Amino acid sequence: MKKFELEFPLQASPSFISQYLSTPDGLGEWFADNVKSRSEIFTFIWDDTEEQAKMIPTKADNVIRYRWLESPLDVYFEFRIEVDEITKDVSLIVTDFAEDDELDDSKMFWENQIAQLKLAIGA
Repeated sequence: MKKFELEFPLQASPSFISQYLSTPDGLGEWFADNVKSRSEIFTFIWDDTEEQAKMIPTKADNVIRYRWLESPLDVYFEFRIEVDEITKDVSLIVTDFAEDDELDDSKMFWENQIAQLKLAIGA
């Protein structure tokens, strides 16, 4: 598994963006067809496929991390919101893992999903 990061500029406040990254309703607007949660376990539904992930607490306020329950413990996907101190530009950094032969597809998946997020938040 290879770790990769993608950065996306967003025109919205970090607290507003965070709602779309950390709640079932928010994630259901752009990441999956439907999202349900029970405590820290999130169920992501796409067509006939269901995947479960656990929200992993992090020390940073601006980091939201999920670990797929059927993946190794050190494999996760993460959203990190960064604000440039000088320009106040907001960026969303996505961290994920993929096999070498699936890296391009994984990056394209995130580019498509973040395009949906931008539509959802009007950015």
